[in-house]
Amino acid sequence: MRKFEDNLNLERREFIRLLAIGATGIFLSACGIDPDKNSTDTDQNEKPKPKKDSVPLSENKTDEPLISNENVTFIKKGDLQYEELRHGHNKRFNKFPAIIALCENEKGVVHAINYAKKNNLPVAVKSGGHSLEGLSANDGGMVINLSKFKTIEYLENDQINLGPASTLAELYATLLPEGKILPGGSCGGVAVAGLSLGGGYGMYARKWGLTCDHLLEVTMVDGKGNLVNSKDDPELLWACRGGGSGNFGVITSMKFQTHKAPATMTSHRFRKFKTSAEDAADLMSKWFDLTKDLPHSCFSVFIVSSKTCFILFTNFEKETEEVKNIVEQFSALTEKVSLGKPQKLESAVQNFYGVQTPVYAKNSSVGLYKDFEELRSFIIPTIEKIQNTPGMLLSIGTLGGKIDDAEFEKGSAFPHRKFHYLSELQTYWKKEEQGEKMINAYQEVRDIFQNNGIKREYFNYPDLGFKNWETAYYGENYSRLQQVKKKYDPENLIRHEQSIKLPS
Repeated sequence: MRKFEDNLNLERREFIRLLAIGATGIFLSACGIDPDKNSTDTDQNEKPKPKKDSVPLSENKTDEPLISNENVTFIKKGDLQYEELRHGHNKRFNKFPAIIALCENEKGVVHAINYAKKNNLPVAVKSGGHSLEGLSANDGGMVINLSKFKTIEYLENDQINLGPASTLAELYATLLPEGKILPGGSCGGVAVAGLSLGGGYGMYARKWGLTCDHLLEVTMVDGKGNLVNSKDDPELLWACRGGGSGNFGVITSMKFQTHKAPATMTSHRFRKFKTSAEDAADLMSKWFDLTKDLPHSCFSVFIVSSKTCFILFTNFEKETEEVKNIVEQFSALTEKVSLGKPQKLESAVQNFYGVQTPVYAKNSSVGLYKDFEELRSFIIPTIEKIQNTPGMLLSIGTLGGKIDDAEFEKGSAFPHRKFHYLSELQTYWKKEEQGEKMINAYQEVRDIFQNNGIKREYFNYPDLGFKNWETAYYGENYSRLQQVKKKYDPENLIRHEQSIKLPS
């Protein structure tokens, strides 16, 4: 793992690597904690405490023995693999499930769900373990681990069948040499299930749409223990296109439509150092102006940190005069310019795979925007706080393009297509004892956004502290998603802190 600087500043080079803004969200996604309990307070000898809507474990016991078979291995505390499997990507979390069900196939998932039902164990689902708020883990319940579901199978008509734990790095390594692409994020370690169920945003989205827009079919074990397929229910497919993860069942396979991949990608990088908050805000405003009508083949992200203002600009096609003009203007506005050359896409994507080893982090969405005016009144004090907090950065990426497609909007639960920009507040630290200070700093900045009317958020960049998260993540689609929840998980067996609730 690349080392963090002692003063908590990430190297500038690392900011580019951390740009894995695509998956379950980002380059990151970790296991979560009880929202009422600090993760660093959990003693490894302490018995798991029941969640507010689960039955205490002492009351959950039945006469049914916990028996592993060729389809699933049940792992409990003290077993050899328990410590390895209970952790996610974010070291901030420290959850202790009662049982980890390491499934080999669909029969194993069915068996695990049925055991959880009989024992009243809440179920969390883990494919890649990159949930930013630990939504793929729990305390005192069952975690269904899908890490062995890594199928990548070619089908007819440029379609593929994927196991939910297939990572983007594995997917791109398979598809790109064949001249095909499934638009996804840029973090190589993120699994395709969590990414696409929450939407699936990345540098390819303006060209082709979100990952979920290319989802054709899902196979799932629902909360009743039934194996179901979305071919029999278009409403299930709609819900799985951006309706969030860990809600309706355990996805065991996903069919996607792939597309012809571009031959190359060109990446340009622009930096400005030691700017005042006012100058950084002015540069951000100009970036908004230059990116509001980008060609669909282009993507850009603006990052402000304690040291640097950084702009990434990518393009999948030949550079037209319009694109050259944008590059020239970015060059004139910044101090250090690194102009790239067309690079074979197969190798270019690897430059953005990000950190794959566990980290301490607190990251979340801080809103979707239509233009800079939504930020203008409060962005300067926000930038000041970020510049005074080494280890913190604010990134804003471009939406629009094919994302805002009427057919995609109609066919998916993703509600944010009319917004032009998506932001993320990222906070990293090196040592566990630095966590409280960094989380407090994060909270101060996040509150600025919420207190200034920023209300819509991206589910793949969650925060357990979001007010009215149901509307923030899902807008007017939430009540419709509740009906899907009622149909497939009427007892709310599969749940986390921000899963879709049953209708009242």
